Order: sequence, then C-alpha cells, then structure tokens
Amino acid sequence: MSRTTIPSRDQLPVDSQATLESLDKLFGFVPNAFAVIAQSPYALKAFKGLQIPLEKTLDPNIRECIALAVSEVSGCEYSIRVHSYIGARFSNLGAAELQLSRDGKSSDPKTGSAAQFAKKVAEMRGKVTDADLKSVRDAGWTDAQIIEIIARIAQFLFTNFVSNVFQTEIDFPSLEAVEGELQKELSSFLDC
Repeated sequence: MSRTTIPSRDQLPVDSQATLESLDKLFGFVPNAFAVIAQSPYALKAFKGLQIPLEKTLDPNIRECIALAVSEVSGCEYSIRVHSYIGARFSNLGAAELQLSRDGKSSDPKTGSAAQFAKKVAEMRGKVTDADLKSVRDAGWTDAQIIEIIARIAQFLFTNFVSNVFQTEIDFPSLEAVEGELQKELSSFLDC
C-alpha cells in the first residue's frame, strides 16, 4: 500500500508542469513516481539535470539493462515494472533479456559487463574491487563510459529510493501484459 497520496496534475507545483506534460506525451499519462517527485520542483529539476544529458550516452538497451540490474539490487518493484515496460516496448528487449538484466547479465557480452558492473556498484555502494573495474574495462568500456554508467546508477537509485520510501503505487502493466500487447500489434501488422 502506498505511503503517500499520488497528487493529481493540478495539485502539483506550476514549476513541475512542463516536465509532467512531456511525460504525459511520452507515456500517455504521468507515471506515479514522477507525480511523487514533482511535489518538489527542485528534486524534479535535479533528476532532469542528470537524466537529460545522459540520454546522449550509452545505447538505450544498455540503459534499460543497467536500470533493471540496479532496481533489482534496490528491490524496487515500481522501477522493475517501469523498466521492463520501457525495455519491452521501446527497446525491443524480450522477456529472457529483461530477466538476464535483472540478474546483472545480458546475452550481449559487452552489455552484460555493464549490467554486472552496475549491479556490483549498487551492491557495494561503489566500493568495487580492482577485478570488477578491470573486468568492465576489459569488455571495452572506457573510463568516460564507466563514469556514465555510474551516473546512470545514481539516477536509477534516486527513483528507486523515492519509490521504495513512498511505496509508490505501480501504474505500469506487467511484462506479460506488454508482451501480449506487442504480439497483438505484430499479428495485426502481419495481417495487413
């Protein structure tokens, strides 16, 4: 049960409205986690300040794999559902790949090394071993990209913590529902 009332759009500060509008356009609604964060325009702005520049880094599939690995470590059911939805819907990741991501793995070795590193950083609160750092470097990640992975971890931990603290009500469909929806769309496309 949620520990907070999810505010409606008109209950949220004016300074949060532009961001909420863009989320509404992307998803067709304002996700509950963002409605909770938007109660503080400053926190929402800080989140956007990290998220928007990072959209130019790392492949979207890698970002979702990192998000799922970190969210699994945090035990954040809200974020696991959100990033499973985004991964399936927008990044075309199948159920097997999404599950691998939650375990800090991937069918792609380089992506898997990033997901494993993200998982280790989250678990160890950044105090990874020399071997952990060597492993991600050996997979082909530069120090600049490793810093970008760490920045993504911080971004995902923020939303994980907010959702865990407030036990944000999940407003995204289950992975099974998303897969069913995608199968219907594919069948409809093939029937044309």
